[in-house]
Amino acid sequence: MINKVRDRQSGFTLIELLIAIAIVAIIVSIAYPSYLTQVQQTRRANAQADLVELAAYMQRFYTENFTYAGAALPYNTSPKSGGQSFYNIALGNATATTYTLTATPQGPQVGDSCGNMTINQRGQGTPANCW
Repeated sequence: MINKVRDRQSGFTLIELLIAIAIVAIIVSIAYPSYLTQVQQTRRANAQADLVELAAYMQRFYTENFTYAGAALPYNTSPKSGGQSFYNIALGNATATTYTLTATPQGPQVGDSCGNMTINQRGQGTPANCW
């Protein structure tokens, strides 16, 4: 009797490979926008923390000088620790008794739904739905 040996190749068929690629593509199309939204929210939270820190700086300036006028911010970008900045921070309307700090988005953060964020001497932040 002749012993017939069949050569079998193991591996994936083209259909199996296409199905796997389609599944990965669907998962990525769902996950990537969520990831981008989370990144924007994290950058926004960092800018809010910087605004609160600068508001505390302004309060210290006021206790030493009895005025907000003449104050200069120790930094004007967020994040303050270098690298790419996603917000420019400016001091506006600094009078003897009032001030406004404004964080303006830049670069990839420009599309953030909150836009410009502000905080004043009373600790009131706008837009309210973003704080």
